[in-house]
Formats: sequence, C-alpha cells, structure tokens
Amino acid sequence: MADPSSYRPKPGQIPDSPGVYRFRDEHGRVIYVGKAKSLRSRLSSYFQDLAGLHPRTRTMVTTAASVEWTVVSTEVEALQLEYSWIKEYDPRFNVKYRDDKSYPSLAVTLGEEFPRVQVMRGPKKKGVRYFGPYAHAWAIRETVDLMLRVFPVRTCSAGVFKRSAQIGRPCLLGYIGKCSAPCVGRVSPEEHRELAEEFCDFMAGRTGAYIRRLEQQMHDAAEEMEYEKAARLRDDIEALRRAMEKNAVVLADATDADLIAVAEDELEAAVQIFHVRGGRVRGQRGWVTDKVEAVDTAGLVEHALQQLYGEESGDAVPKEVLVPALPEPVEPVAQWLGERRGSRVDLRIPQRGDKKDLMATVQRNAQQALVLHKTKRASDLTTRSRALEEISEALELDSAPLRIECFDISHLQGQDVVASMVVFEDGLARKSEYRRFQIKGFEGQDDVRSMHEVIGRRFRRYLQEKQKAGEWSEENAVETAEEENGHAGPADARTEDGRPKRFAYPPQLVVVDGGQPQVAAARRALDELGIDDVAVCGLAKRLEEVWLPGEDDPVVLPRTSEGLYLLQRVRDEAHRFAIAYQRSKRTKALRSGPLDEVPGLGETRKKALLKHFGSVKRLRAATVEQICEAPGIGRKTAETIAAALAAAAPPAPAVNTATGEIMEEAGE
Repeated sequence: MADPSSYRPKPGQIPDSPGVYRFRDEHGRVIYVGKAKSLRSRLSSYFQDLAGLHPRTRTMVTTAASVEWTVVSTEVEALQLEYSWIKEYDPRFNVKYRDDKSYPSLAVTLGEEFPRVQVMRGPKKKGVRYFGPYAHAWAIRETVDLMLRVFPVRTCSAGVFKRSAQIGRPCLLGYIGKCSAPCVGRVSPEEHRELAEEFCDFMAGRTGAYIRRLEQQMHDAAEEMEYEKAARLRDDIEALRRAMEKNAVVLADATDADLIAVAEDELEAAVQIFHVRGGRVRGQRGWVTDKVEAVDTAGLVEHALQQLYGEESGDAVPKEVLVPALPEPVEPVAQWLGERRGSRVDLRIPQRGDKKDLMATVQRNAQQALVLHKTKRASDLTTRSRALEEISEALELDSAPLRIECFDISHLQGQDVVASMVVFEDGLARKSEYRRFQIKGFEGQDDVRSMHEVIGRRFRRYLQEKQKAGEWSEENAVETAEEENGHAGPADARTEDGRPKRFAYPPQLVVVDGGQPQVAAARRALDELGIDDVAVCGLAKRLEEVWLPGEDDPVVLPRTSEGLYLLQRVRDEAHRFAIAYQRSKRTKALRSGPLDEVPGLGETRKKALLKHFGSVKRLRAATVEQICEAPGIGRKTAETIAAALAAAAPPAPAVNTATGEIMEEAGE
C-alpha cells in the first residue's frame, strides 16, 4: 500500500485549467482516469487526509504510485479524451458498464449492391443501417415477416443469393412474393435499393404518410374496378398496421428520444435505456456495473452517455435524451452529444406528462434488473465459492485458487501444433487474459514436450516482468525473450504506456489437460525456473481424474462436486480455445495462394488484381504491361508480381476420372 504523499505533485506544478488525469500503480498500469474543469482543484482533493476520503477513493490513491495529467482547451475535449483513455486502458477503478446480454438489432446492409435485411449482433459495421436493439431476435423476425409483404427486400445470405443467380431460379421467398428476387433480375439494382430505403424510412418512424399513400392507391384501384389490386393493397396496409401495433405509441408527439434510468445501491448499479423513435419504443437495453469508484447518479448517467454514444454519429444520437439526473456541468456533455449528432441535442430531466410517466416505467425496469442481477449473483457467488473451497481442500492448497490458468495442446496429425492458455478468476472466465502459443521448439507430435515448452514460456515472461518491477533479483531473472500470441516481441510489450501486462499476474493453480506425464512436465518447467508457490494439477478426460505431481494415485472428486464441475469447465474452455486457434491456422494455410508470397501486396490490391483478371491463371499469363492496367498497380509492383508468379510452380491440373478430361485449375 503506497502513501499518497510519496507521489503528490509539488505546489504550483498542477495547472488551473481543464484536463484529464491518470493514476498509475507501481507497475505502470493505468488504474484510474478522470477529467476536471480545474486540474489543480480536482487533484488536490485526492491528497487530503485519508480518513476524509470515500473508501473506494482511498483504496485507489493508496494503490496508485504516480499521477500525470494532460491539459486540454475545453471541457468537451476533456470529455472526449477521458472516454478514449477509459476505452484504451480499461482502468480497474473506473466504472465500466457491461451489457447484461448481447442485444440483436434489425440491420439493413445499404453498403451492398443489393441491400439485405437481417438480424445482427455485436459491434456496428460501416454501411449498415441499424434499428433497435430488440429484446429478442424472434421479435425482429416477426416484424420483418410482416414488412416483407409490402417491402420485398432481399433477406438471403450471399451464398443463397449467388446460387439462385447461377441457376436462374429464385428461392422460396421469391415465389411467395416476400422477395423481389433481384438475384434473377425481376427488379433492377436501383429498384431494389429504393425498396430497401423505403423499408428503412418506415422503420425509422415515417409511417403515417406511407400508409395514407397506400390507402389512396387502394381507393383509386377500387374506383377503377381493379379489385384484385385493391385487395392486395388492403392486405398490405393491414400487415403494416400489425407491425406497428407491436410497438405501441408511448409519446403522442412522435418524439425521437432515448430515456435512461438508473437503479443503484452502495455496491452496484443497473442502467436501462428505452430507444423511442417516432413516438414508439423501438428498442431496449440494459447494463449492470460494480461501483468501483465513488460516483453519484449524475456520474453514472455521464458514464452511460459515453458508453451509448461514444462510437455513434448522425441519427443514431437522438434529438432528445431524458435522464434522471444531469451531469455536472451539463453544458460540455450536451455540446459533445450535439457534435456527435451534427445538430442540437436536448439533454434534460422530464418533469411532467407522458415523458415523465415513461421515465417511471424505465426506472421500474432498471430496479427489476438490479434485483434480478443480485439474485443471480448471490446464487452464483455461493456456488463458485463452494467450488473453489472444494478444489482447495482436495488439492491441499493453502488458500482458495482465485486465479486458475489451464493449458491445452492441439494439433492435426502432428502438424500446426498450438497451445492455449485460458484464465478463470473467482470461478469466472477472464477472456481478455486468454493467450495462444505456437510450438516452435521442435517438430512433430509430443504433447509432453509441448506442455513443458508452453509452461516455461508463460512463466519466463512472468519472471521478466517481476524483474522489471524490481520484485525479482538479477541472479534469478531469466533473460530470454519468448514469443507470445504467435509473434515475437519485447518482454515488456505494452507496459510503459499503462496497458495491462500480458503475463503480469501469477495463478494460484495451473491446470493441464492430461494425466501424469503432462503434470510432471508442467511441474518440471516450474522447478527449472525456481517457482515453488504455484500449484499444478492435471485433469484426465477418461475418468475425469485429478492428477498431482509425484503422486501414483489420482485424486477422485465426487461426480456431483462443484469443484470437479469447475475444473471440467476450465479444461473444456482451454480445449475449445486451442482447437479454434488450430483450425484458424489450418484454414488460413488452405486459403493461401501464390499472390500471398508477393512482398508489399496487401488484401485490397490482391482483390483488385483478381477482379481485373478474373483468376490467377489469367494473371499468370498476363504481361507486365497488362498487369499495370489493374487499379493501384505500378510498374515496379507489376514486375514483382510477374516474377513471383513465374517462380511459383502452377498446381497440377485436375482430371475428371470418368472422362479423362483435364479441367480448369482449382480456385481459378
């Protein structure tokens, strides 16, 4: 525990201007990022009598070993820089919201030649228009199914679309009138895009005018005695109204707004957001967070606004944002939101009417989410605690293994041998700490040697970082730099700028996938490095036996044991991660071609070459002058490409065994 006075800046050093500050621990990791209207006033508040600080603030300043700051011109710049640094450094003492689930959205891929309507999760992509998020994917599919009757936009995958175009026959949706079948040319790309844009306009809330236009067309068709057309338009209108009824009107003035509510206690907070577009609730999402810093409701709201709109722009930021408490000061936040949107954003607390009533509904949702989270967490925490205690007792450890690392080896008949390291902290997977290794110490298949190599590499990196932190003597330090994640790099990669070190934290327990040989190899690797405070065990798949170093008989945990279940989860996760890495390497190797060997030729220019010539075969037959005609290819690059393709022996031609006919080169 550090004394804050040991790193307190001298009087007069801190400027009295807006800025962003960072606290670092003794290892150089950034542990807290904050902003201030006056750096001098804010930072001075951290260096008062410890007894007068909030308990969480006191923990932070005693964990820190230094503080630094960056002066900016305005409070808006400070807000932007604070958001960027929190996202970059992931400080442990900053509030970080985590989604309680991955919410699906309705997406329209306007960036494609033939836009597609589909369900999407995860980060937003360029050239895609999003609506939602929705609580359930089936709700999106129900809405889309109704909408396709009026807006028959493509919903099929690229593979289905390409196949239908090749055979000249649309899929089932094209036959039943729920797709305009652009794959077979029933509509032109321009007509299909117009349909997609009308779909987007309707989903964005511009519904009234469109339905009135359809009603007028229906009446006109009836007057002209085109009764089939009028009946079809009547059914279209009914389908659109059913789609609209799924989202009841909550704000009568067709408002576009986001409503944010917070429910909190001393330790945790839940945030709920309702996305209202055109007066209707178009999406809902929620977050839960630990209150790791001293923060009030206004501070939680500010963090939520950063999380919601930090990566958004344009119409994704609504005209109005309703909150339970305003950040202090509110002007920089409102200005920042306006810059993200490109026009004024009204940030305020609803006082009366429909908006206040809807905010009460959002607040009830937040309160229920917090209660549900606490109920789940209490049950889960009890189970995880029991599992860790059972492991500790069975393996005769000094304390519960709060950090467990598991290693697994994967290969395909001795080729592409790789290893995985997964991390569980407090019984939960810590995916940001997962690591992958390539086995390069020897050729062939030998799981025992591979395990020895991987364990040695992981803990050599740990000792190197201890040495740099002054916690390991020179005579015990290991000087050899190792590869990690399949790339060579310095042992202190990404430490000086405050990001978490890759192997900075030792586990209390190392689990290996295997029996006595693998356990012995892991223990030997640790002994060679002089590490005697890390326990090792192995979990054999056959009978789920737990093996310890130097023991002839395994430890057998009861089949109903929570401890055994946790070890199985850790082992299975390591196995999954290793196989995924091994398969990705194999897939990458299979996809490689002669153009991959051309130095300085990136993916964009490779695609341009293949598009220009149609195949590698035609490119190989082209002259240097013809290669220069491809977009982005200069003469020097063209000469390099021609030489590389000439040097690469073309693959043997495929032969039809039934006819003896020589076929085109595969993949060309």
